[in-house]
Amino acid sequence: MTTEHLVLVCVTFVIGGIFKGATGVGAPLVAIPVMAILVDVPFAVAVFLVPNIVSNAWQTWRFRKTKPSGRFSWKFAGAGMVGAGVGSFVLAKFSGAALITSVAVLILFYIAFRLRNPSWSLNWDLANTLVIPVGGVGGFFQGSTGLSAPVSVTYMSAVGLRREEFVFTMSLYFFAMTLVQIPAQVFFGVMDIERFGYGIAAVAPLSVGLMIGG
Repeated sequence: MTTEHLVLVCVTFVIGGIFKGATGVGAPLVAIPVMAILVDVPFAVAVFLVPNIVSNAWQTWRFRKTKPSGRFSWKFAGAGMVGAGVGSFVLAKFSGAALITSVAVLILFYIAFRLRNPSWSLNWDLANTLVIPVGGVGGFFQGSTGLSAPVSVTYMSAVGLRREEFVFTMSLYFFAMTLVQIPAQVFFGVMDIERFGYGIAAVAPLSVGLMIGG
């Protein structure tokens, strides 16, 4: 990557960190499309893993006392782990063009749906019924494109959790999926030393954004 590209990626991590610090989500929606355009989707997904696991581990611990009642968050995270494993296989086997098209479609779908349905909501019983299938589908997109937000955040926003409960649930979800993505990407050859090094370096600008957003 050129110096100009590195600066641009650094800025996107700061901006993404601000969103995540304020709302619990948003960093991948900013950073991954930029890196996917500059390099490719496997690079973007791999580089984001290290800052993703660090930031979400911190937020999961910080909001651990405000989790929703019952096993809602844990079922969501467990389903996400299964989906992320399958998605990581797709990331390794499919072409870059198909993956970057998927990223673009997911982002456009997310924006369009939220603009048309800003107050869409689910009752608690229906939300509990859907938590495992939605978690699995979101995990698949997280593993294959690095972006589960069009599914997971759209669903979780409709559940109507308090901010602290929302942040805990989403942070646990992303953290759990990363635990599957890292070994899966190493096994499939998506993660290498260079990408891992970029990921470690990306922790710093994301942390700055997290502090500002928080």
